[in-house]
Amino acid sequence: MQQKTQNLIRYFNTHGGIVRFSSILKAGFHPDDLMTLIKEDKAEKIARGLYRLTHYTFGSHPDFVITSLQAPKGIICLVSALAFHEATSEIPHVVDIAIPVGARANKIKYPPIRFYHFAAKAWGSGIEDHRIEGHKVRIYGLAKTIADCFKFRNKIGIDIARDALKVALSEKGIKPKEIMQYAKICRVDRIVKPILEAIL
Repeated sequence: MQQKTQNLIRYFNTHGGIVRFSSILKAGFHPDDLMTLIKEDKAEKIARGLYRLTHYTFGSHPDFVITSLQAPKGIICLVSALAFHEATSEIPHVVDIAIPVGARANKIKYPPIRFYHFAAKAWGSGIEDHRIEGHKVRIYGLAKTIADCFKFRNKIGIDIARDALKVALSEKGIKPKEIMQYAKICRVDRIVKPILEAIL
């Protein structure tokens, strides 16, 4: 039994310390192996069907990993995406997730989530795949995120969008035409253009 639990700990370690219950079973482990780890305080349940090692040292953005495993259609967006790209001084207290209009928002108890419904074209544009803790996490690129921030300015605040735009242009090497491309997709080009011109 000890060997099996050690193998399961190794399996957790190779998957960034966070694993789905279904993946544990597919890998050939028995539910009892997981229960042993939980009883020994070596693993814990963090969400439905999702477990993590209790003493694993997580790197950056473990909440993004936990969120993406629970919301497969979700894409990290808005202030959360700005924070990932280091384009805001805001510290997000929730994970902002974009889902397509008509999609059902999964009930997620942890971490705190705020869902936003995006029109199909806007939802499917500007997605980047990033590896975090060994897991694939989908996050909007910075230019797309800025357009989204202007789209949802009434919910997150126009100042956050404007400040991120300045950072993107001056520090992140984002081109104005790239921002305008996404601003058109998000139908905020008339709002973004004069602000962009004033900055330039």
